Amino acid sequence: MSALRVIFMGTPEFSVASLEALIAHHNVVAVYSQPPRPAGRGMALQKSAVHQCADKHGIPVLTPRTLKNEDAQKEFASFNADIAVVAAYGLILPQIILDTPKYGCLNIHASILPRWRGASPIHHAIWKGDTETGITIMQMEAGLDTGPMLLKKTIAITPETTTPPLHDALSAMGAELILEALQNPGAQGEKQDDAQSTYAPLLDKKMGRIDWTHSATEIDRQIRALEGWPGTFTNVGKKRIKIIAAKPAAGSGAPGTLLNRAGIVACGADALQLVQIQPDGGKPMDIASALNGNILKIGDVLS
Repeated sequence: MSALRVIFMGTPEFSVASLEALIAHHNVVAVYSQPPRPAGRGMALQKSAVHQCADKHGIPVLTPRTLKNEDAQKEFASFNADIAVVAAYGLILPQIILDTPKYGCLNIHASILPRWRGASPIHHAIWKGDTETGITIMQMEAGLDTGPMLLKKTIAITPETTTPPLHDALSAMGAELILEALQNPGAQGEKQDDAQSTYAPLLDKKMGRIDWTHSATEIDRQIRALEGWPGTFTNVGKKRIKIIAAKPAAGSGAPGTLLNRAGIVACGADALQLVQIQPDGGKPMDIASALNGNILKIGDVLS
């Protein structure tokens, strides 16, 4: 099929690979992204990863705070797009926007729908013990990730999988699948079974607190799922300590108790071995350094 006129709508690093693929094979006439946000120590305004990519290619970028007003909708229509592609954009698209492009709007979603609709599907697939996840290309409709499914591709989740490399693999997979989907832009999708749906809410920092009464398996999945951001943490007294890396281990005792110099912590069932931690305001360190520096002591109860 000849090149399509595409509006791309996305914000984070996850979406950049798909934008680059579309630029290489189609005519991306405009990019929509979230407005620049304060970031870094100086809290200077920083453009999103997608915004920066579009700037590099000389593509006009729009950053409306809403698409619900008439002016924004007229501007969207003025690009005369054949199709819009959405990947982790961050704004709800009203029906008039969904209906404007000739072939509607396609979404690149990082799960095997209808499992893990919502904002954090990659993290929740690891956290809840799924053995696989993937990418779904779907035709968008008014509901949250509820539209007909056009293409799916899966990837395994192993007991060692963490979010950052899975994120990168799914980003590349999304770029591959959206090009395949655009070979037949008017295709009819498969209806989702709403009864099988699960929801992955937006992450916040509080989700990173470890409850040592949970099993070692559950806590291990939490640590691997939240690696990067928001991360996981625990307290020793009033001191907060980030858990950067840990792994399941043999051991038992009162939940949260540091049992030995190997860094074994008792959980509600079985135990975890701390591999790398970071005290609040300090640098990451291995467990031996934490013990030698009295950051942790044998018998401490993490809470």
